[in-house]
Amino acid sequence: MAIEYSGITREGLSKQIADAIRDAIVDGRLMVDERLPSETELAERFGVSRPTVREALKRLAAQNLIRTQRGPTGGAFVNRLSWSEAHDALVTTSTLLIGMNEIPIEAAIEARFALEAACVPFAAERRTDDHLAVLRAEAAAQRGDALTDDPLTDEAFCASDVRFHRALVEAADNPVLSFQMAGVIEAMQPLMNMLTYRMRDRTRIADLHAALADALAARDTDAALAALTALGDYTRDLARARRAG
Repeated sequence: MAIEYSGITREGLSKQIADAIRDAIVDGRLMVDERLPSETELAERFGVSRPTVREALKRLAAQNLIRTQRGPTGGAFVNRLSWSEAHDALVTTSTLLIGMNEIPIEAAIEARFALEAACVPFAAERRTDDHLAVLRAEAAAQRGDALTDDPLTDEAFCASDVRFHRALVEAADNPVLSFQMAGVIEAMQPLMNMLTYRMRDRTRIADLHAALADALAARDTDAALAALTALGDYTRDLARARRAG
């Protein structure tokens, strides 16, 4: 069993034990579906009580790193994390970090558009008619908003904005990029919308979205990147204006 049992001090024992097991899982020293030693064995090896080990295992279970099974062949096992669970964990972590002001808004904007720009060449090559239909429908809804007497609510416009960019990322058809973008689209982007919605020009955003959709339809990577860059520059301008005001 490749767990580091040494180096445990007397303070915060359960957290230290959880961290030691977590490191073994993350480093690949504990494999998926591998059974951990029993509570009694762990307590002996770490030199702590069983309740302390039990608390450490609860911490790991809360992070979806392990699962427990009852019965003669039961125990604690390294969990097989699903894509949906990993996605939810990433979104939750990103939301908490941004909400606690651990990530400056300028850094979030920079990361968002850098990552999204990485998706554009693949989206231009791999987009389908279904992807284009979503992109154009959202841009049209945002554009039409400026021409009607019954405009979208701020929440509805923000939701449309998120759907547009999610469709762009999905058009890239790369599961790794989609995963990395989950925290950006589901956490960072809503925050940017919340911070700038009172100052933004909806028509300008909708026009840039439409230009981006048209460029992807034409498989024109340069034009798509130009539209995305203009959108990023505008978002940064809004963030600076809000900070100054």
